[in-house]
Amino acid sequence: MGSKTILNGFVLLVFVGWLFIWVMLPTPTYKNSWTPHLLINLDSTYFREQGINLLLFTFPIMLIAAVSCVYLHLYSKSTSDHSSTNKGREYFASWRRPRLVMESLGIVNAVELIFAAMFTLLLIWSLANYIYISYGNLHMHNPAEKVWMAKFRSVALRLGYIGNVCYAFLFFPVTRLSSILPLVGLTSESSIKYHIWLGHISMALAVLHSVGFVIYYAVSNQMIDMIEWSSSYVSNVAGEIATLVAIAMWITSLYKIRRKMFDLFFYTHQLYTLYIIFYLLHVGVAYTCMILPGIFLFLIDRYLRFLQSKRSARLISARLLPCSTFELTFSKNPALTYNPTSILFVNVPSVSKLQWHPFTIVSSSNLETDKLSVVIKCMGSWSQKLEKQLSSSPDRLQISTEGPYGPSSSHFLSRECLVMVSGGSGITPMISIFRELIYRSTLQPNTKVPKVILITSFKNTTDLTMLDLLLPISTTPSNISNLDFQIEAYITRENEPQQHDHSNLELTAKSKQQLIVFKQNPKDSPISAALGKSSWLWLGAIITSSFFMFLLLLGLVTRYSIYPIERDGKLYHYSAKIIWDMFLACASIFIGTSVIFMWQKRENEIEGKQIQNVEIPTNPTNSPVGNLCGTERELESHPHQSIVQATKVHYGARPDLKRILFGCKASDVGVVVCGPKSMRHEVANICASGLAQNLHFESISFNW
Repeated sequence: MGSKTILNGFVLLVFVGWLFIWVMLPTPTYKNSWTPHLLINLDSTYFREQGINLLLFTFPIMLIAAVSCVYLHLYSKSTSDHSSTNKGREYFASWRRPRLVMESLGIVNAVELIFAAMFTLLLIWSLANYIYISYGNLHMHNPAEKVWMAKFRSVALRLGYIGNVCYAFLFFPVTRLSSILPLVGLTSESSIKYHIWLGHISMALAVLHSVGFVIYYAVSNQMIDMIEWSSSYVSNVAGEIATLVAIAMWITSLYKIRRKMFDLFFYTHQLYTLYIIFYLLHVGVAYTCMILPGIFLFLIDRYLRFLQSKRSARLISARLLPCSTFELTFSKNPALTYNPTSILFVNVPSVSKLQWHPFTIVSSSNLETDKLSVVIKCMGSWSQKLEKQLSSSPDRLQISTEGPYGPSSSHFLSRECLVMVSGGSGITPMISIFRELIYRSTLQPNTKVPKVILITSFKNTTDLTMLDLLLPISTTPSNISNLDFQIEAYITRENEPQQHDHSNLELTAKSKQQLIVFKQNPKDSPISAALGKSSWLWLGAIITSSFFMFLLLLGLVTRYSIYPIERDGKLYHYSAKIIWDMFLACASIFIGTSVIFMWQKRENEIEGKQIQNVEIPTNPTNSPVGNLCGTERELESHPHQSIVQATKVHYGARPDLKRILFGCKASDVGVVVCGPKSMRHEVANICASGLAQNLHFESISFNW
């Protein structure tokens, strides 16, 4: 515990220092006092003008990322957090409570509000100081230029500087295997909204910056400069290309366009590589060092995901439900562990070679040590094509996977009472929680397990078959007798059960529920962690080795290729320097990541050959949906009977969430919600009202 506290404090200290540098950057003190001293002490023939920014802006974050890997390794090896962090969790509970619920911003808690306010103040502070300094030393670019034109140009230029601040943070939220996000209790999925916020702000600043310069060039008769690719300064053409690409990505990412034309959004967003290249060519090496950490860590993550995705996963079975939903079960390495509500990215080449889609992992890595399952609801063309292929009962289906990715803790499982609110396919994270609680209540008898209340809404009666997924497919029925739970199921579009005839019920429950067992291919491998058992330590090794390799190569290139030319008073092309930086960064990441991944791949392959084929029952347990619809039918297993007895179905109604949540009298109630935006916002408003201090809110959203 002591070592983790020290590491946590060290990371916090470095991060605060890094933020302080950003605060001081636009001030006269930094420009007139600090910079001259830094140039004297850090002047080096190995890094030239990049040295200061590499030390002040790049190195601290890379250090944090590496140290965080050690911290997360120790954290994962420690005892489960549900027994050790209650005091700390309760201390910060009020900070995590929803404070603002808006259609445009979503659900925002106190911590997010504080950081958003601080970030906004940083942008305002930076812009004000930049303009103040520039107006005090106004530079006239030609004799015919008027003072107001120079001031206008100065403002447009400083808007670009402020946009660079946003880009310094832009890539952190989309780094899936991030060692920084878990430190603040975030995952890449839960922090996507920060990427969206930063994207909107940075794009607004980029457009203002670009339009400002177009106006300036027009009024000062310098339009020819718009097509200039300078050899001694920033390239205007590169900036214009980057802006056009960014606008295309921005427009197609707007919510309504993204939801209606996802394919257009997906493929347009793949232009980010082109955007990064031309943006860096525009800003130059010094400013690149300021935003390098986010891009560097993102590229490591992206290349790791590429390497992991080249393996075909061993698909064991598919369970097709009559509600256009199916469960895919894969073989997994028993050493692979993950927390409830984790996700897995899935690619099916026969459906689309390029598209990857995230799905909730419903299996418990503790309860089902050799299997991993995801549930897919048919809601778009991709999932519908996949369901059609499965319906034809193929012998084998080639699937690649990335992940799992998920939260570093599951503190909500230690509550006295756990209320899970879901709508439609939003029940899938609740299934993963339920299966984990089955494990804890049966195989960890000394562990405190909360009372569970599952409130779920479906459109039609057939959707009730999704409750079958609460129990895994197993040759040995799960024991849920020690789990105290109740299920309130609401059918919103039917006023009464639609199936009264016993024969029709059997058709729904048995004929339409299909289990497909696939033939095993020796080339397929069980799903395993990309970097093996000690994945956090290996990720730290990749980050450290890649970054130091980059510094070494950059120093050698600068000293023996760039410096000799500039020492003789000659000009080294401005864009060539940034091309060197991009090439060396990519080469370092490629070498460092490939070596460690291939080493771990060999270990995973050895373990994979030792994993035997997983036994799957050829006939799935009959669905209890018949009993839920009011028709008596013999059940095949006690667990299914327990689920039926604990379930109450309400037709033609929606849950009165305020009455249900306020009716929970336990002193410590966790509220987890996943479903439509309106449902999530309703639950958030109830928990934020302050009328029930015992409610602790958690939201799971896939509708970003």
